[in-house]
Amino acid sequence: MRRGAGAHTGTGAWLTQRATAVALAVLLPLLLARLLAALPVDYEGWRALFAPAWARVALLLAAVVLALHAWVGLRDILMDYAKPVAARLALYFIVIAVLAGSVAWLLVTLWRLG
Repeated sequence: MRRGAGAHTGTGAWLTQRATAVALAVLLPLLLARLLAALPVDYEGWRALFAPAWARVALLLAAVVLALHAWVGLRDILMDYAKPVAARLALYFIVIAVLAGSVAWLLVTLWRLG
């Protein structure tokens, strides 16, 4: 028996949402512990906090995972509430641009510190 074209289309998004939530549950406490251990108060303190490459990679990974998590959630919300296709596509583009731009800005900022 053949299923319709829409069968299981949400499974990948559901799995992505759960996997990114688990990754954030692991990464964010580690980054928070590092922050609380250092307690930077000035530019040099913040720079020293992210001087090790592993700290920069961990923060960048957390940002990418957070952006992906946000994209899946916002995409689902927009699919439910933005009914006109043109409006939904425009909002998709805006969300993707903001999320990708934020991650790119963090990448540039972190590697400028190193």
